[in-house]
Amino acid sequence: MLVILDDIVIFRRVANVRQDLDFLQVDVANYLKVKQATYSRWETGQEIIPLQKLYDFCCFTNFNMDYITSLSNIKVQMTEVAGKRKGLDKVLIGNRIKEIRKDLGYTQYDLAKLLNTTQSTICAYEAGRRLILTAFAYQIAKKTGVSLDWLCGLSNEKYREKVLI
Repeated sequence: MLVILDDIVIFRRVANVRQDLDFLQVDVANYLKVKQATYSRWETGQEIIPLQKLYDFCCFTNFNMDYITSLSNIKVQMTEVAGKRKGLDKVLIGNRIKEIRKDLGYTQYDLAKLLNTTQSTICAYEAGRRLILTAFAYQIAKKTGVSLDWLCGLSNEKYREKVLI
């Protein structure tokens, strides 16, 4: 069964990008330090790729998160900032979630309801105690028009230029 959010498979481009770059699944899996079977489940939509692994995939392929997740048709090479990072910054992401929430005039409870989670989960994300789930980060980006790359600290451009849907 495919993992579907709002009727679109959010990682439909993962396989296409890998194939366009002439990499085998095993090559990408080795880079991401996961088993080939795990990577295959991400490509087929059986599981959602964790946000850190999505970031690593973007660094490996040199494509932005908005493009890889089909939030945009615009291919942007990863910034130099992204290339220098060892991973995602939970505190920065938490601050950006809070910024978006406040821009919308939402409480933590309101955002939790929108994402079908708990207020304590939103609190943990905003405090930087926990890295946001990929599905929630994607939903925030999709529903608000913010760039997933911006949300994850990989771009200074807050809003996507083109939203697909």
